[in-house]
Amino acid sequence: QLQASGGGLVQAGGSLRLSCRPSRSIRSINYMSWYRQAPGKTRDLVATITSDRSTTYADSAKGRFTISSDNANTVYLQTQSLKPEDTAVYYCHADLLTGDGSRYIGWGQGTLVTVSS
Repeated sequence: QLQASGGGLVQAGGSLRLSCRPSRSIRSINYMSWYRQAPGKTRDLVATITSDRSTTYADSAKGRFTISSDNANTVYLQTQSLKPEDTAVYYCHADLLTGDGSRYIGWGQGTLVTVSS
C-alpha cells in the first residue's frame, strides 16, 4: 500500500529526500510518519505529518529533517546535515482512508540510508 524510496549512500553533511507514496488511490491521509531502525536497535519515530499538515519531530530530527506532503498524497522527508548515526532503514507508516472507503494502517517496505564519515 505504501512505496518508500529515496535512500542511498551519502557522505556526512549531505542530504537525501525520502518519498512515501500510496500505491493505490486514497481518499485522505489521517497521518503519515517516518520511522527509522538502525542495526540492532528499535524502530524509532522520526517525524509525523497530519491531515492538516501539522508536523512533529523527534529531537534527533529537529532542525535537520523536514516532513511535508503534496497534493498527490506523497509524503517526503527531506534530510540534511546527515550524520553517520542517521544510518538506518527508514520506514513510512500511515493511517489513511482508501479509495473504497476502508481504513488502512500499515508500513512501507523501508529504504536504506547510509551515511559515511
